[in-house]
Amino acid sequence: MSEAIKAATLEYTTRLGDDSVVLGHRISEWISYGPFLEEDIAYGNVSLDYIGRARMFYTYAAELANDGRDEDDFAYMRNDREYRNLLLMEMPKGDFAYSQVRQLFADVYYTYLLPELLKSKDETLSAIAAKAIKETKYHLRRSRDWVLRLGDGTEESHKRTQKAVDALWGYTHELFDMDETEQLLADAGIGVDVSRLRDAWLAKVTEILTEATLTLPTEEWAVRGGRIGYHTENLGHMLTEMQIVHRSFPGCKW
Repeated sequence: MSEAIKAATLEYTTRLGDDSVVLGHRISEWISYGPFLEEDIAYGNVSLDYIGRARMFYTYAAELANDGRDEDDFAYMRNDREYRNLLLMEMPKGDFAYSQVRQLFADVYYTYLLPELLKSKDETLSAIAAKAIKETKYHLRRSRDWVLRLGDGTEESHKRTQKAVDALWGYTHELFDMDETEQLLADAGIGVDVSRLRDAWLAKVTEILTEATLTLPTEEWAVRGGRIGYHTENLGHMLTEMQIVHRSFPGCKW
């Protein structure tokens, strides 16, 4: 592996870990606040899936960096400007409809991303994708069912779900942006060319939203910046909460 490819792979792996840990933490914020017990348990399970995924990406990133850092350093010892997650993942918890719509957008994205990552020439990335694919099938079934129930439910649930779709739509464009790092790895057969996933993602999301009697937004506003460390204020607040124990007691083991 050349130094350029190794550096790009480190950056790419860290990005994937950041996406997973941030979304995993957001999902965990619903634990004990779900509409009923079974859903509370489901939130815990889905959150753990993403946190487990983040651990695998961060462990590999630490191996590539080979500078003494471990998975905890990647998760807890970087500030918001050093995080490289997609903005969609850091959006606040919001109400139940908001979280389910965000989850649907993410689940459909991973439904198409992970099978492509499975083809990676990087055996570690391919192995992580193989495990995550199984989880994503369950995640999508759950988020799809909830969006259908909420969108085609009561007048109030429909209104809230449509509001969530409209509020989150502008953050979905970033999912399919390619920069030099990702293009280098895609050309090398290591990363995924996410720009090629947009049509399939849009078709699937449109199908689900239509079935849920929801309207696809027509406004083309878009917010970007997560991949280069430009984030909303939401991430800083979230990281403060997520990192407080580790930063307060550095090196503590229990």
